[in-house]
Amino acid sequence: RTILFNETIVMGILNVTPDSFSDGGNWDKSVAVAVEHALQMQRDGASIIDIGGESTRPGAKEVEEEEQIRRTVPVIKAIREESDIPISIDTRHARV
Repeated sequence: RTILFNETIVMGILNVTPDSFSDGGNWDKSVAVAVEHALQMQRDGASIIDIGGESTRPGAKEVEEEEQIRRTVPVIKAIREESDIPISIDTRHARV
């Protein structure tokens, strides 16, 4: 699926971290809960879903790559089973 940048694009933010500053860690409880939230954001008009496995709030501890992968990959796979919405990953580590 292609994203065209000739119009406004809405990005849905899905933080699968227990200490997210933007949503209070609401979406890290289960893969099913995270996926339903992503699909709801798509229904609400998001054109892309950005998934983060590490909080960037001030004072947050760095999360190891393996833990970020453990948090995000199952959610990405499950979203892909339900939707072809483009997905980006919010990380500082290329391996993730």
